[in-house]
Amino acid sequence: MLPVRWTAEWRHDYANFALGGGNLAILLLGFQLHSHLGWQISFALVGLTSFWAWFANLKRYRTVADTPTSRIASAPQGYIELVGRGSQPPGDNLISPVNGLPCLWYRYRIERKNGDRWEYVESGISHDTFGVDDGSGSVLVDPDGAEILTSRKQVATSGGYRKTEWTLIEGDTIYVIGDHVTLGGPNAVLDKKADLATLLTEWKADKTALLARFDADRDGEISLDEWEHARQAASDEVDRAHLDIRLKDGIHLVRKPSHGRPFLIANREVTALVRHFRLWSWLHLALTMAALIGLTLLGRTA
Repeated sequence: MLPVRWTAEWRHDYANFALGGGNLAILLLGFQLHSHLGWQISFALVGLTSFWAWFANLKRYRTVADTPTSRIASAPQGYIELVGRGSQPPGDNLISPVNGLPCLWYRYRIERKNGDRWEYVESGISHDTFGVDDGSGSVLVDPDGAEILTSRKQVATSGGYRKTEWTLIEGDTIYVIGDHVTLGGPNAVLDKKADLATLLTEWKADKTALLARFDADRDGEISLDEWEHARQAASDEVDRAHLDIRLKDGIHLVRKPSHGRPFLIANREVTALVRHFRLWSWLHLALTMAALIGLTLLGRTA
């Protein structure tokens, strides 16, 4: 399994660049081995990794190109695409750790100079929700698990350290495709049985308050009839709490889909994202075909 920090970075547009550098390293390995078998292994590995990258980029290209853009005010529940302006939720003020500037989201990486190489020191990523407003309404976005593409990248080098930071900021054009859910509100999914059990457990934990409220005959114990009265009181309290939830406006949230579909966030327009994934898919397809041609030629010279 990949380390957590590598897995997190892999999701943020590192895959295409990493695969490009990885394929070059594989070909250099084949050159160093300088054998027929070594070249066969190298071309096979390049073909497999490029095919995987082609499929991943093609999937994202088709998803972005084929999913219609919804207006937030009329967005359905489920998998949707939104485009609007990034905004900070009221009362929130996320600060980037490297530059100390307000932002909606950040990811950073710190490296230390060691000879002619940069060694990893630490990295981090924010998990705060942020808003997107398209003029018709606003929605919160939970960035956990998202593949985030941003053009805002800053690199600072000082004292033998290199600090790289990627951000999304307020006012950016924000593209989001993911699962739209409404938490609370008239359509809230509530579990009365579970909530009732939780409330009764809380009451049992405070026996003094339980006796003061429901021990009608003051014998220091809760009889079956008194416990039934307590259950009815708890049921009424849960009903009132559920009614309050349904009478309030729900919280509209876009989050990671549970069914494996792409979850993308970018400070780009739809057309730019379509071009981005289409270009990478063609490049990796070309690498796949080149690897197959290389294997074919090697097979003929065997």
